[in-house]
Amino acid sequence: MEVVFSTDEARIAPLLDVATQFVIVKRNGEGTYQRRVVSISDLELCAKVRRIVSTRADILVCGAVSWTMEAMVTASGMTLLPNTCGQLDDVIYAVFNGTLTERNFLMPGCPGRQYRNRHRRQRRQWRFRE
Repeated sequence: MEVVFSTDEARIAPLLDVATQFVIVKRNGEGTYQRRVVSISDLELCAKVRRIVSTRADILVCGAVSWTMEAMVTASGMTLLPNTCGQLDDVIYAVFNGTLTERNFLMPGCPGRQYRNRHRRQRRQWRFRE
């Protein structure tokens, strides 16, 4: 499984739409992680989403995200885990160990990792599955 993290130096980037650096992490069988850094300087959202999707990762972990970009990413089949904050190493560990749902990884002011949908009133909780 590969996971893409939108980053700003050693932290999760606060807004996916303007993030220019992404770290792709793959967990090896013996519990080690393989990382590679990808710079995406495209300012246009469609081009940026195409580049992110071309990494062939399963999950995208990010901070805040616009409705437009969220719709494009999820339409591509990639799982989106928005409203995440924290040090990159801590978030990577949390994703691969199933503890990302802890409140200390939520952006300040966020009620939780809820599935946003304008057409339904029902809310779904994000759950990480390995």
